[in-house]
Amino acid sequence: MKKTLYSGAGLLLVGVAFLAFNILSGRLLGNARLDLTEQKLYTLSAGTERILAELDEPLDLYFFYSDRATRELAPLRSYARRVGEVLKAYERGAGGRLRLHVVDPEPFSEDEDRAAEFGLQAVPLDRGGEQIYFGLAGRNSAGNTQTIPFFPPDQEEFLEYEISRLVQNLAHPALPVVGVLSGLPLNGGFDVLAGQPTPPWMVLEEIRQLFHIESLEAGIDQIPEDVSVLLLVHPKQLPEPTLYAIDQFVLRGGKLLAFVDPLSEADSGMDPSGETGSGRASDLEPLFKAWGVRLRPGEVLGDGAYAMSVSVDRGQRAVRHPAWLNLPPPALDGEDVSTAGLESLTVASAGILDPVEGASTRFVPLIQSSSYAMPLDAERVAATDDPQALLGDLQPTGERYAIAARIGGPAKSAYPDGIEGRRDGLKAADNINLIVVADSDLLSDRMWVRVQDFFGQRIPQPFADNASFAINALDNLAGSEALIEVRSRGRFSRPFVVVEALQREAEARFREKEEGLQRRLADTEQRLAALQRNDDPQQALELTAEQQATLQQFLQEKLRIRKELREVRYQLNADIEALERTLKFLNIALVPLLLTLGVLAVWLWRRRRRS
Repeated sequence: MKKTLYSGAGLLLVGVAFLAFNILSGRLLGNARLDLTEQKLYTLSAGTERILAELDEPLDLYFFYSDRATRELAPLRSYARRVGEVLKAYERGAGGRLRLHVVDPEPFSEDEDRAAEFGLQAVPLDRGGEQIYFGLAGRNSAGNTQTIPFFPPDQEEFLEYEISRLVQNLAHPALPVVGVLSGLPLNGGFDVLAGQPTPPWMVLEEIRQLFHIESLEAGIDQIPEDVSVLLLVHPKQLPEPTLYAIDQFVLRGGKLLAFVDPLSEADSGMDPSGETGSGRASDLEPLFKAWGVRLRPGEVLGDGAYAMSVSVDRGQRAVRHPAWLNLPPPALDGEDVSTAGLESLTVASAGILDPVEGASTRFVPLIQSSSYAMPLDAERVAATDDPQALLGDLQPTGERYAIAARIGGPAKSAYPDGIEGRRDGLKAADNINLIVVADSDLLSDRMWVRVQDFFGQRIPQPFADNASFAINALDNLAGSEALIEVRSRGRFSRPFVVVEALQREAEARFREKEEGLQRRLADTEQRLAALQRNDDPQQALELTAEQQATLQQFLQEKLRIRKELREVRYQLNADIEALERTLKFLNIALVPLLLTLGVLAVWLWRRRRRS
């Protein structure tokens, strides 16, 4: 009797403790979150937290997701839940300055019209014409909007970066100012040899659509305050006041994208008057030394694996040029937002970048050669008319060479004592941000785009991603320091093996049913063909009725098999959803219950020891 009483009282005590634990945790820890994922997937980075903390006006985010239309797309639904959780984390982190609205745009509804007004991209779900929305739109108090048309699951590592960029662009909607200083005729010029004007480079037209361009003179001694990113293209023999202005611009927090070149194919080596110039190389040697990077002087990169096929003379077959390279994805840093997702880049007579030993900055290669590469003498490359000879001389070192790199971290001024007339400048900075590219030719039209004239309008037809790389780099650098910190968080695929096994099993059943349908379809078509070959008119009339009966039987069988296929798909999702419900029960009910029992067991054990 006493044991029974104790057992009943114990169970009652456990039940009361369990209810009390849930009530108290719900009230006291309702907003608490514990992220136990390996890469802290549901924890916002410090850069994002800074962006949210600096919001000075409320923003509205509209998450458009076709929840009902994607019931049978388990992988997409899983990713959509991840996006939704991240957006809720943004809402919590903004402290009331960000309002999240989750919208399921049903077909032909006002919500679907609103998604279209924002410019979101509807993706076809099947051949029946059904479409789904899976994107984000934001609006600030002034009515400015920003959108992410669609969240591609294969770009999950950049999810936080894209959302943070959208929030920052809403908070600061003015176009970033890019100051352009170039030793090449980006804005167009005059071809002395051809005797006619040349149009602006298409890459500058592409940049102009997203940024405000401010052209700077080569002799400038002060970078304007409104310039957020300085774009240097083949900066040849800049005077000391200009170098000092660039130095001070970078130290005070300005961002820099520099395209230097040991041998510019776009540089004729002549000045505007037609006189022979001082070579076709450009460098920022005193600044690079202070920033921890070095462009190898007089050396061009040769690569046998990435050598581009070029036509030397008209009518002759194309030959591979080891100094003109077509760079595939393995040559690009897939974890940096400036190069991730690009398919190919083309460069001509590119240089080699090295980190300076003992530098305080970080040197992160963005574009690299293959291991089948070596340095070539720039003068030999410039003088040769036979790329095959260069290819024959290639002796790979097995080393991968950097063509572009991101430089960041603490740095000192290249002019610690200033220059004449300017002795009061900055001496150092805790963090600088710049991207250096050892080729300027990749920006020229012939390296990435064919331009078609359509009734006076220039229509670009890109065959490489050179302009996308330049725009990605500018877009990244134009963001705040906080946004640059976010960047990529790496890939974090964590497959659920049980779910994948369920999917494979259902897909196997689906393929078996489909193959059976195809076999029966082929058999029926053969029977129909045999019936149609009969030459007896009277028998043909009878066979026509038989043909119709056979066709009707096939149609009924087809409908029945389609129904079976739908049941297979339904069963797939039913099994996955049942597993999901079980996991939720374990997380929500069983785990707290076990914790409560554990605490109670410890308490009873200690009480028994005291007694």
